[in-house]
Amino acid sequence: MRARIQTAIEVVYPPRCLGCGAMVESDFGLCATCWRDTPFIGGTVCDSCGTPLPGERDGFRIECDDCMDRPRPWRNGRSTLLYRDKARELVLALKHGDRPEIARAAGAWMARAGREILQERMLVAPVPLHWSRLWRRRYNQSALLGQSLARAVGLEVCPDLLQRMRRMPMLEGLGAEDRFALLTQAIRPHPRRAGRAQGRAVLLVDDVMTSGATLAACTHAALDAGAAEVHILTLARVAKDD
Repeated sequence: MRARIQTAIEVVYPPRCLGCGAMVESDFGLCATCWRDTPFIGGTVCDSCGTPLPGERDGFRIECDDCMDRPRPWRNGRSTLLYRDKARELVLALKHGDRPEIARAAGAWMARAGREILQERMLVAPVPLHWSRLWRRRYNQSALLGQSLARAVGLEVCPDLLQRMRRMPMLEGLGAEDRFALLTQAIRPHPRRAGRAQGRAVLLVDDVMTSGATLAACTHAALDAGAAEVHILTLARVAKDD
């Protein structure tokens, strides 16, 4: 009976590509064309932020110029996609286009991208939204990503470990220094959730990393909550062309 119901559903609502809407073989997937046009990150990457780097690994820690110029407060970081082309379309659709189903596939992609930094008993925590932005958007895209990732790898997730205390202006177009200045003291541990992080490794999850200012503020808040160490994992990374 369950199989018949599933077959009926697939006839009425056939699986569609998350990128273009073309019919595909399974739910929450990409067609061949969209997969080709989605810039997944692979090969040698920066150990702090996950941006791709040239050359081969030599067994030592490797970091990009941005992370060497501005040392990160977290330990390790990875990212899944370069924020361009089809990846940018998917991120914007998840964030502003009322497409929360994208997070289901993205969580599995992030699990693969972050496999080197995931640990047992790691606590997954999303970058928080201010309540006013959450009310308008109806969901926190970073929380959806964190929940999907946690399900994929069997980790505990705390959707409200951190709180954003001030509503921030849109950060697009701002330089790194302005971003870091705006986010100073903007994020804190939730007073009733901080104990969840005590002595544990925390994995911060966000949709896009640009300068790293938001993730740095969240890292400091997680450490204030007693986290032993903090790592980051993002769906996409803004990276320099060279």
